[in-house]
Amino acid sequence: MTAQTLFYIIIAIIIVNFIKDKILDTINAKHYNDPIPKELSDVYDEEEYRKSQAYKATNYQFGIWSSLFSLVLTLAFLFLDGFEYVDNIARSYSDNPIVIALIFFGIIMIASDIITTPFAYYKTFVIEEKFGFNKTTKKTFILDKLKGLLMMVILGGGIIALIVWFYQATGDSFWLYAWGIVTAFTIFMNMFYSRLIVPLFNKQTPLEDGDLRNKISEYAKSVGYNLEKIFIIDGSKRSTKANAYFSGFGSEKRITLYDTLVNDLEDEEIVAVLAHEVGHYKRNHIIINLITSILLTGLTLYILSIFISNPLLSNAIGVDTPSFHVGLIAFGLLYSPISEVTGLIMNYVSRVFEYQADDYAKTTYKAEPLITSLKKLSKNSLSNLTPHKAYVFMHYSHPKLLDRIKNLKKE
Repeated sequence: MTAQTLFYIIIAIIIVNFIKDKILDTINAKHYNDPIPKELSDVYDEEEYRKSQAYKATNYQFGIWSSLFSLVLTLAFLFLDGFEYVDNIARSYSDNPIVIALIFFGIIMIASDIITTPFAYYKTFVIEEKFGFNKTTKKTFILDKLKGLLMMVILGGGIIALIVWFYQATGDSFWLYAWGIVTAFTIFMNMFYSRLIVPLFNKQTPLEDGDLRNKISEYAKSVGYNLEKIFIIDGSKRSTKANAYFSGFGSEKRITLYDTLVNDLEDEEIVAVLAHEVGHYKRNHIIINLITSILLTGLTLYILSIFISNPLLSNAIGVDTPSFHVGLIAFGLLYSPISEVTGLIMNYVSRVFEYQADDYAKTTYKAEPLITSLKKLSKNSLSNLTPHKAYVFMHYSHPKLLDRIKNLKKE
């Protein structure tokens, strides 16, 4: 196989992926105006449903233009040998492979962030603002960007530097060391993300004593779950949308509630949402997802180790001087169809896990308050109540609302 053939395979993968996504988006958009199923007739009144339809249509149009821009930019970068240009800049500053890789990825990541920022700004301050969701100030938006870039430089740069160093020191065996590094980082982030990273962006406060805490503690005790760390996060700082999530394990396990969730739901509904989150823990979904992620990372790195030394990878995207960092980019582009398949499997498993967590909440607490909470959260986020099944299959990590409610109502 020649480098040119590989180049056109990469181009084909990018274009086919774009066409596939646009077909799915279009099929899904055709169902925006479907009648609301009778089981969900109490979610929206007529005016609210029209608003949800307008919100979906606006995001659909925005998605077409933003993804089309991304496609054109990516193809232009590849056809105009953009990676060769960036690689030459990086090599002009150093002969050290680690430094070259850091400069190379730094330029690409920062340039990508700068180019996509106007789209993020429009999404936040025009679309989300228009439909009443946005609470982000321009100051917060800018600070979030700067903090994100800083974390990318420190954490991402550190991991890249270590992986390149191991590649230089151990050759084809580097994947084992890289797997170890990524595994350690993944476990560390799962354990301490809420304690170390979240405070950089949000304020977290322990749930104060009172009726809600007592009800939560009573439920936790009834299922033998030691739940001491319950935090409220100031999600309203950025959006009116609500959420809750479980993080950590062992002594670091905690449940975090958005302040918007606490404001939008009744106490019983909040306990039902927490029962669902506890269900994820009790059914070992957290550990299963973590182990699966680690194994998939190991498989990907092993496949990478087989091909990374082949100069065809670098040559395929227009770079004459073969290198690990350029090969990594080419491999990522070629590997995307496999990532798509593993993503589909992970989404399917995630939907199964959501049903299991719902069943746990129904069995150990009550189904009705979970149903009403799901309806309220869908209404408050103007979510799509009639998604196409193909779109759900390809993109949803949670079952659609109607299916979850039907499952919760089953005896």
